[in-house]
Amino acid sequence: MNGVTEVALSTVFMSEAFGTAVLVLLGCGVVANVVLPRTKGNGADWLLISFGWGFAVFAAVYVAHASGAHLNPAVTVGMLAGQQSEYAPGVAITPGSTVVYLVAQFVGGLVGALVCWLAYKKHFDAAGRDGVPTIDVFSTGPEIRSTGWNFLTEVIATFVLVYVILVFGQTPSELGPLAVAVLVVAIGMSLGGPTGYAINPARDLSPRIVHSLLPIPNKLSSNWSYSWVPVLGPLVGGALAGVAAHMIG
Repeated sequence: MNGVTEVALSTVFMSEAFGTAVLVLLGCGVVANVVLPRTKGNGADWLLISFGWGFAVFAAVYVAHASGAHLNPAVTVGMLAGQQSEYAPGVAITPGSTVVYLVAQFVGGLVGALVCWLAYKKHFDAAGRDGVPTIDVFSTGPEIRSTGWNFLTEVIATFVLVYVILVFGQTPSELGPLAVAVLVVAIGMSLGGPTGYAINPARDLSPRIVHSLLPIPNKLSSNWSYSWVPVLGPLVGGALAGVAAHMIG
């Protein structure tokens, strides 16, 4: 470990789970504030959502510093594909550590989405009564549905995210929380229009599962037919970014 203290996998799990929970809570929270009825932020625009997700990343990177703050299976897969030696200082890349990162991220996404629902419980109830699609708070969806092109959009956006992280910082915490936050805001503003820029399977799939299970009145569809796009697209984009970073770097 070159003098670096080895980080226990239990610490990695808690760090990634808690960090991803904070990411999803604040990220889904800003969407809830914009789209749910009778909130203080109802009717605000895409700009607020983009900045809200960026600030959510900023906070979450600090929370998950012990594990290198991946917060995203696409980042983990990108580091694996890029043949990095460690996921973070003191965390070797092994099958066991890979599973810990991925499981923790999806668990954190579940927790964050559940807490977001608790914070906005009465507004979700009102949305159900008013016929407002509540899945928009939890997960992404395309403005023009064309799964092949939607998939490509997610690949491109995630490639940008992971490539910049790997080339300039190796891990998000080394790149710096503010730099990662600005990067996420930029991606949202530039590439988020077609699909809502999931760029993170745990950020999209885990909240979608929570939405499908929650007792929201008249909650309508969880849009499962689209759900593979914001999972596989980011994973492919992350893997391609890892390979590119390894070849070019």
